[in-house]
Amino acid sequence: MCGIFGYCNFLCERSRREVTETLLNGLSRLEYRGYDSAGIAVDGDNEDAVIIKQVGKVAALRKLVDEQPFDFDKPFISHCGMAHTRWATHGQPSQINSHPQRSDSTNEFTIVHNGIITNYKEIKLLLEKKGYVFESDTDTECVVKLTKYIFDSHNKDLSFTDLVKAVVKELEGSYAFIFKSKYFPNEVVSTRRGSPLLIGVKTAKKLKVDFVDVEFGPNPVGNDANFSAVEGQDMSRPALNRSQSRAFLSEDGLPQPIEYFLASDASAIVEHTKRVLYLEDDDIAHIADGELHIHRVRRSKEDNTPATRSIQTLEIELAEIMKGSFDHFMQKEIYEQPESVVNTMRGRVNFENHEVTLGGLRGYTHVIRRARRIMFIACGTSYHSCLATRNIFEELCEISTQAELASDFLDRASPIFRDDVCVFVSQSGETADTILAMRYCLERGALCVGITNTVGSSISRETHCGVHINAGPEIGVASTKAYTSQYIALVMMALQLSADRTSTQKRREEIIDGLYRLPGHIKEVLAIDNKLQKLAVDTLSQEKSLLILGRGYQNATCLEGALKIKEISYIHSEGIFSGELKHGPLALIDEHMPVILIMTQDSLYPKVQSALQQVTARKGNPIIICNAGDQNLANTTYKTIEVPKTADCLQGLLNIIPLQLLSYHLAILKGVDVDFPRNLAKSVTVE
Repeated sequence: MCGIFGYCNFLCERSRREVTETLLNGLSRLEYRGYDSAGIAVDGDNEDAVIIKQVGKVAALRKLVDEQPFDFDKPFISHCGMAHTRWATHGQPSQINSHPQRSDSTNEFTIVHNGIITNYKEIKLLLEKKGYVFESDTDTECVVKLTKYIFDSHNKDLSFTDLVKAVVKELEGSYAFIFKSKYFPNEVVSTRRGSPLLIGVKTAKKLKVDFVDVEFGPNPVGNDANFSAVEGQDMSRPALNRSQSRAFLSEDGLPQPIEYFLASDASAIVEHTKRVLYLEDDDIAHIADGELHIHRVRRSKEDNTPATRSIQTLEIELAEIMKGSFDHFMQKEIYEQPESVVNTMRGRVNFENHEVTLGGLRGYTHVIRRARRIMFIACGTSYHSCLATRNIFEELCEISTQAELASDFLDRASPIFRDDVCVFVSQSGETADTILAMRYCLERGALCVGITNTVGSSISRETHCGVHINAGPEIGVASTKAYTSQYIALVMMALQLSADRTSTQKRREEIIDGLYRLPGHIKEVLAIDNKLQKLAVDTLSQEKSLLILGRGYQNATCLEGALKIKEISYIHSEGIFSGELKHGPLALIDEHMPVILIMTQDSLYPKVQSALQQVTARKGNPIIICNAGDQNLANTTYKTIEVPKTADCLQGLLNIIPLQLLSYHLAILKGVDVDFPRNLAKSVTVE
């Protein structure tokens, strides 16, 4: 949630128009994360920061920027600007609550922030007692006013990095910040804790080295985390030693023209450069005079953070995050699934020898096989992928396996043991509740496995081992291809763990053969899209509520399908385990209640037939998702959606696609913004 973007140019002339366009385009790339307002900060004609903010879409902000009385042709040899999309957590969506937030009416300090400061009320109360007046309802304004307070308390004699270190020492919660100040022109400082932030580097010449040294130093502030610790400290001398950053010098040893792009997501950077570095928690990155310095104060003896930050090369292309010929990202991503599932399996499944090799689990497979239990921990769609594959883990591995919602798991403070294996599933790798659950389990000695779609994410870095699902960028807020790729990654994990069990070999071969045929089967399902669109128009578009029934492997499909329909089309939808019909939900069934029944052929088929009879006995007229050529439905009047038959544990991969398409068409019919549904965000980085 929220999106941060910053742009710094050094020794490469850019007009104010080019600077503002770069910032606005960066925000456009971050729109998918979800937001309700946006803003930018750039230098004015007298080098004071000018803040422009607007409620609504980035397009509205762009229009407001164009209306400013700027000299857009004014050139800047060096300049630092920042931008932000806000998803309200403290204070309603409004222009005054939007970011960047300022320290005072002259914009001495400005910041953008992603995250939540949990002790902001205490900070605000103390600052109000010292005469500070607040104009917004945000936690972020507390931080920027605290910055001014600390700076003024030391007679404006602090380095930018020491100032930021003193500020963040007072903060509790999660954050990613970019700081800008008129006292430090053409400089920015950024830092993170529990919220993603990366820096892209663009130069005409090749960098001398592919890493940046981390500069360690003593804590410039006292140990007590309160305002009394700030006052009276001798901070006139920089406590963090500044060394020359070797990566950013030219061959003759002189500074070279360079551009930096700071963002909470690689999608905002990739069109400019593929060379990026990921900040770690508590890193303080300072960009000045064309150089990037990363400072860090060791928090404890247990802080084993590497002494360098590597500059990596992104593997994604800009075209991968654009819509192409499709009307919406969600539609594009549904149709990408024949390719995305192949990418998830590529190089990992030997279909000829029926072998699965997940390199990310190398060295840990034998530990997982001896586990006391396997615990899947996730949120939302990722949780449904865990539910969908829990059965096959228990069948193949004969290990007790459970799926947990991360927030509920944390609320219960569930006991974790050293011989547990905890698997954390998150598309972004930055889901706040899942990260907190992961750290909870790490502290208790469990082996932690990460399943993500984002290289360099917090979960992928902090877990012991894991699997990258390789689904490619997913922009639409409603997850589609990431769900099917997570599902496959977990099935592959079960297959690898059970490779030493001779009793399961025939079953494993059946599943691997099913994986081989999966891309073709998905194409067959996509081919009935026109039928699904007509079904949405004729049967479901006017409905206010919808039930989706199934059992066994399809219980997760019901829950995921219902989630897609409710979050995209705003139609109330409920996934129901059909074995529970007679324990309450059957009271809802009559001729007016729309029902979708998943009745594909597996060992529980007779029990689902019983559910069908219960529904029809109450005058229900369900739409049935069934296997192609099901003779039991050949001479009936039911509306059917036919999908190919595959291994029972893989059938949910095919059954979910009609529900994804139905949710898409229902949203279109209702005029809903498909890619950015209200009140939701792609990357849920707050609790």
